[in-house]
Amino acid sequence: MVDLNIYDPVIIEARLRHQAEADAVRVTEHAHQEMVEDDYSIDDVLCALSNAKVLENYPDHKRGACCLVCGQNGAGRYIHVVCSTSLKLVVIITVYEPMPPKWINPAKRGKKT
Repeated sequence: MVDLNIYDPVIIEARLRHQAEADAVRVTEHAHQEMVEDDYSIDDVLCALSNAKVLENYPDHKRGACCLVCGQNGAGRYIHVVCSTSLKLVVIITVYEPMPPKWINPAKRGKKT
């Protein structure tokens, strides 16, 4: 594990941009399956990471610091990415399209059912 700031969203966003540009990314099997189901390519995910905003930060998650970010691919399609925030390499945990009823819009959660 690397001593990185896992609490400041601005620093996290900058690090994710850098990691995406450097192709310092690992995609879990689960994330790959979700990408296939939602028709996202790795280029879509890298593009989304390069313009992502942190929506939710989980610095004390039991499996390691991670966050939920929202970004857009080159065509403007929104993508949510849950990824690590404490490693030199960003690990993509899951990827999905933010859709109602769970999401009112790409940045705002809907009501829990």
